[in-house]
Amino acid sequence: MEMIYQFRSKAGPDVIMLADLTQRIFEILGRPLEPRGILTVEQLPALIIALETAILKDLEDRAKSNMSDQENTEKPKLADRLGQRAYPFLELMKQSKAKDEPVMWGV
Repeated sequence: MEMIYQFRSKAGPDVIMLADLTQRIFEILGRPLEPRGILTVEQLPALIIALETAILKDLEDRAKSNMSDQENTEKPKLADRLGQRAYPFLELMKQSKAKDEPVMWGV
């Protein structure tokens, strides 16, 4: 059974993510993934930029690999796009920043 993480903020609806996606996002954010924690209001602006930058890079990398893989019919599944998968978490961080609320999990 894969572990799931539930992220909460008073600023918006809870976001639930599987461990593999959460781990990938936390690597992008440059943070260790702990069973519980808090993203403070002060930390949010830099974390939002880090995740948005990674999403743009992911889109660029996909566009490049799509061009070179045009003859290859085994296309990577679009569902695995970082932007699509990370979007609810990114939105939660943005809402939290706008309302000066931290994001917490595992508590």
